[in-house]
Amino acid sequence: MKHSISSLILLMASLAAAQAPVAAVLPPPRAGYGFPQKQTLTYAVDFRVVPAGTATVHFEAQGDQERLAASAQTNGAISLIYKIDDHFQTVFSRLNGCTSEFTKQTQEGRRQLNSSIKIDYKQLKSVLDEKNLVSGKNKHVETAISGCVTDLLTGVFYASSQPMEVGRSFVLPVVDAMHTVPVTLKVEAREQVKTPLGLFKTVRVQPTADAGVVKNRGNIWIWYTDDERHLPVQMRARSFWGTITFRLIGNENK
Repeated sequence: MKHSISSLILLMASLAAAQAPVAAVLPPPRAGYGFPQKQTLTYAVDFRVVPAGTATVHFEAQGDQERLAASAQTNGAISLIYKIDDHFQTVFSRLNGCTSEFTKQTQEGRRQLNSSIKIDYKQLKSVLDEKNLVSGKNKHVETAISGCVTDLLTGVFYASSQPMEVGRSFVLPVVDAMHTVPVTLKVEAREQVKTPLGLFKTVRVQPTADAGVVKNRGNIWIWYTDDERHLPVQMRARSFWGTITFRLIGNENK
């Protein structure tokens, strides 16, 4: 379970492993699209066929900025095997999608880390500060960026602001602790997806990257509603350790 829940709540983390900064332009939101003013999404998480935990994502508009707060926790028998209690927060521009800050607090088994990435667009760099709460070690890394970037969490939901036509692709430059990598999201097909909230008409999207370790990380898919919202109702990662699936079970305007 070490790479299960936290890996999928940060789907792009499996893709952000390039060897150097690359030039990719973050596409602005499509005309007429509006990010949620206030919304909470709740997902049930299954590992293979076993209920493994829950994840929540909360959207909050703050002027020209959008704040995302997400959490992921194991429950039941899974917590006895490998406990996960992760919390993430990101702030990005509602106008152009540029991330300004991304923070996370992770507790995964014995591993406990607090980290933040702040984006300095004037100096074109990302600044990572990380503390290992177990060893007490600190890390500070500054990495060049080429322009506007999104982060690991935002990328999953920022994709909703893009046109989604079957057979078409779009690219998001995703910043991680030490890298920026262009992630291609290909709209593969239309499918119906059933969750506890009902039956949804969706478009299936697969994110991929050519660089780094992504070739060995299995396959990832996201199902977005086939409408103007492009709401992610299901997410799935399939790798050598098994399959983990997120299914939307709650959607509240609060």
